Amino acid sequence: MEHHHHRFLFFSLVAVIVGGVIAAGGFWAYWNFWERFRPVTIAKNQTEIQRLLDEADWVSPGRSGPPIWMITYRDCTDCTAYQREEFPKLAAANIDTRVIVFARPDHEGLQESTPAERATIAELWINRDWSLYAKWMATPHKDWAADGLKPADHDFARNAVVNATRDYVNQMTPLLKAAGLGDAYPILIWRDHDGFLKACACTDERSYHFIRSDLGAPGEAKKLLDEVKSAISNATNTATNATAPTKKPAPAAAPPAPAPSPAPATTAPAASSPPVTQPQAATQGNSMVRAPRRHSNARAVFY
Repeated sequence: MEHHHHRFLFFSLVAVIVGGVIAAGGFWAYWNFWERFRPVTIAKNQTEIQRLLDEADWVSPGRSGPPIWMITYRDCTDCTAYQREEFPKLAAANIDTRVIVFARPDHEGLQESTPAERATIAELWINRDWSLYAKWMATPHKDWAADGLKPADHDFARNAVVNATRDYVNQMTPLLKAAGLGDAYPILIWRDHDGFLKACACTDERSYHFIRSDLGAPGEAKKLLDEVKSAISNATNTATNATAPTKKPAPAAAPPAPAPSPAPATTAPAASSPPVTQPQAATQGNSMVRAPRRHSNARAVFY
């Protein structure tokens, strides 16, 4: 009885461990593939953030659908990737993509932007020309010369515009951080179908589908959900296999003893008949050893 009680306790402990591993694996999969890429719902400073969005001199194609604002700088790799991958999908849903581009401030005496970049940013904020922005983004950053644009350097008014873009980011950043958003770029801000203000520092493509879902743009949210379910299932199977008790294989049964071969029967030849010659065979003990079988010339094929 005591032996059975110990076995019960052992398997109960194993079940608890397996359940914990499964729960931990499922939570990790949910967080890793889904939750950590979810946008932030802004619950603080909504009025101030919306005011800054409305007052910014953004550029857009002027579509009639709901807007999404993107705060970016020119040589931001993740920003360029988002525009390349997602802007066509947002355009298909008639979303108005409003781009707020700024010049990064100098860092330890080194300029983080080029003269051509600053000239272009000043022109965009003054004249808000979407076609200029599209042309700028279609040209490699190092090849852009800002031909035909007035320089911002050594121009009091245009240099003030460039500095205003930096001041704009300095005002917006603490408001977004208070709402729980990081300081990576691109920063995307929009309202979902219920009117809630949301934001995302979308440095990973696994964040993209949340925006498309909120704005009604085509996307692959179902595919990502399937990936999450598959990851949870794999974690569950791995945990179960790792902790399941291993059964010892049953001992193999001894092969049965071979039956004794019967002694060959001999028939005495009739007195009037000539002796009958038996087929040739070699004997060894009480067993007959047959002549070797002939093999055909065809070669066997194994699959």
